[in-house]
Amino acid sequence: MQDVRRDHERLRERIVAGDAAAISRQHALGKRTARERLDLLLDEGSFVEIDLYRRHLGTGLKLRTRPHTDGVIAGSGTVDGRRVFVYAQDFTVFGGSLGEAHAAKIHKVMDLALATGSPIIGLNDSGGARIQEGVMSLHGYGGIFRRIVAASGIVPQISVVLGPCAGGAAYSPALADFTFMVRDTAQMYLTGPDVVHAVSGERVGHDELGGADVHGGRSGVAAFVHDDEVACLEEVRHLLSLLPSNNVDAAPSAGPCDATTDLRPRLAEVVPVEPNRPYDMRQVVEEVVDDGEFLEVHRDWARNVICALGRVDGETVGVVGNQPSVQAGVLDIPAAEKAARFVRFCDAFGIPLVTLVDVPGFLPGTDQEYGGIIRHGAKLLYAYCEATVPRVQVVVRKAYGGAYIVMDSRSIGTDLSLAWPTNEVAVMGADGAVNVLFRRELATAADPAELRAELIAEYAEALMHPQYAAERGLFDDVIDPAETRAAVAKGLAMLRDKRAEPPRRKHGNIPL
Repeated sequence: MQDVRRDHERLRERIVAGDAAAISRQHALGKRTARERLDLLLDEGSFVEIDLYRRHLGTGLKLRTRPHTDGVIAGSGTVDGRRVFVYAQDFTVFGGSLGEAHAAKIHKVMDLALATGSPIIGLNDSGGARIQEGVMSLHGYGGIFRRIVAASGIVPQISVVLGPCAGGAAYSPALADFTFMVRDTAQMYLTGPDVVHAVSGERVGHDELGGADVHGGRSGVAAFVHDDEVACLEEVRHLLSLLPSNNVDAAPSAGPCDATTDLRPRLAEVVPVEPNRPYDMRQVVEEVVDDGEFLEVHRDWARNVICALGRVDGETVGVVGNQPSVQAGVLDIPAAEKAARFVRFCDAFGIPLVTLVDVPGFLPGTDQEYGGIIRHGAKLLYAYCEATVPRVQVVVRKAYGGAYIVMDSRSIGTDLSLAWPTNEVAVMGADGAVNVLFRRELATAADPAELRAELIAEYAEALMHPQYAAERGLFDDVIDPAETRAAVAKGLAMLRDKRAEPPRRKHGNIPL
């Protein structure tokens, strides 16, 4: 027995140690190994590995070696003491390529995560499907995708791209709730530069085609982009601290901090009274959330809308806000998609929504209309309409046209609607309205400029004064800007026990 134990321990140590030469090559690429990444992600000493001895069947073409683990480290650990399930692809073994045994290990941890109601985290660093195993590699990917969809809205799913992620593998990050990427080392695409050149004649580099900044700022696939693996994995831990473990549990609470009596006079200075002057809505978010801290999702994509996770009086909230410093905060196709996905995530996991409104409307133009702004804008409308979590709307300044409706208005079901005294809510701005309503009078006036100014003032006084919507029950209160944080905190406390049963149906038909 002593000899058996010794041989077993030596085998285990050899498997865990890995191939020294391959590890050196991994480090030379500026990348950590799968086990080093797990050490950064998980609480010290918490990792419990499963399928350490798993190997492929050796029946594929040119598969002469059968290394243990088969190129993926799988198991469970804790983050700040809370259970998570994780797999980390090991590029030092077969380039992290996915074969039948590799996929089976991922399937197993995903099944366990769903069974225990725990978040799933995938660390991707793979050359893609293992060609030598043929269709079984593709079958393995299909099993992963089916499980991601089955777990969607039940447990949070986080995908971290730390190396190549090509072909079918790219759909795991695409289906996840949140995707992280690291600059310079992570690339993600369906078809690589060689295929692009062969088919289209276009020459493009790996980073230019599918680098972190491309997916963080242009495609919107990556929710978070970081310069290095340490910062990236630390942010994964931060994100998890704001999320519930599943759709039944509540998110971790930091405890109340007297938000209901916290006045913020700086808010009156941050937001200009003039409706067309820009400002940074992030400064408003800072004043509303606890300690001015929030985690912005998709910071560099669709920057005309802000989506962020933070806390109000110790409880996690999702914040959606127009961004007047970018395209005047107008809604367009990417902004609608970004906000709709975020709203649906928050609703799925019981996270209350706070919507900060300062929107001039939808972006006009043929590009938007031909691109389907009607259909894409309807995604955001649909997301808010079906959301059953507590919802608080704050109209900071202006809200015109259909964009007012879409940004969680009373008419589509917000629970509490607040407005600042600077609010202007109407079909359109006074200037545009006067041009439409009084076109003939202005065309024949002796002094069109003077008449226009008079009509604009008359229209604003009649239809856009601060109490106009409140008088009709569309705002529950008109508040001093300094009271915003306290009013939001009181509203969320009032709504904490909200219960809403979804209609009995298989699912709705969101305009995808």
